[in-house]
Amino acid sequence: MKIEDNILKFQEYLANERRYPETTINSYDNDLSNKYVTFLKKHPEINYKKITKEEIRILLKEETEANSSKSSISRMLSALRHFYTYLEIHKIVSSNPFKTIKNPKKDKKLPNFLQYNELTDIIKSIPLDTPLNIRNRLIIELLYATGLRVSELVNLKIQDINKSNREIRVLGKGSKERITYYGEYAADMLNIYLTKARPKLLEDKKNDYLILNKLGNKITSRSIENIINKTIEDLAIKHHISPHVLRHTFATDLLNNGADLKSVQELLGHSSLSTTQIYTHITSDRLRQEYLHAFPRTKEIDKH
Repeated sequence: MKIEDNILKFQEYLANERRYPETTINSYDNDLSNKYVTFLKKHPEINYKKITKEEIRILLKEETEANSSKSSISRMLSALRHFYTYLEIHKIVSSNPFKTIKNPKKDKKLPNFLQYNELTDIIKSIPLDTPLNIRNRLIIELLYATGLRVSELVNLKIQDINKSNREIRVLGKGSKERITYYGEYAADMLNIYLTKARPKLLEDKKNDYLILNKLGNKITSRSIENIINKTIEDLAIKHHISPHVLRHTFATDLLNNGADLKSVQELLGHSSLSTTQIYTHITSDRLRQEYLHAFPRTKEIDKH
């Protein structure tokens, strides 16, 4: 079987059995169908079913020489690890040679986040005058209140929400289930949406998904990104805002207000604590700035 056919079957496996988000599947497809297949065509002597570590090093060398970023190479290796694990499970290859290939060390980039006043300005800028505007405000309230990934929000169903306890059951990456929570502002918007907006969007249709588009169907991740972009275009906010920025803001605000790192890890659905620890750099920087601003002896020293 050609590698292209196996890549297609791998995508179906991720979507149907592992329930990976569409964005992840598309990212894997780009790395496999474009980068990896192109590499194999350039080197017809390499058999993808028996690729060696030396041949993998050629792939990485060429990616580096093509000025691919470290994060791009890491993402490609992740796609290849998952792909070859799938091939190994289905006995297409005897082993996964990518398991022992380490990702290049990448420079740490601090996640972008919003100040609280910026967040409230965004929310207040959306009037509650139409079903779509009510939905749009709920989207922002929920992304901030819960720390959900946008792919998790679009897959959220009515039955996943426990309104009495303000809990949401989330099916995250790799079909890992977790519970996250939401506060009073999000609860108020949820009630308004469910009573005044969603029935009008739904009309006579049946649909279990919480967030609907104007036709009463399940909304897409891209649509949510467009909604957020359109909402902020008239506001004087200097940096780019994506759904993931709201997730970063959720984590940063929790840590700044005393939440412990392990709890934030569980709420975000991170499999590794090291992934969550990048937020401590933000809170540490903020604490340092507050110290330098407020401590009188620092001011005295700064004058000399």
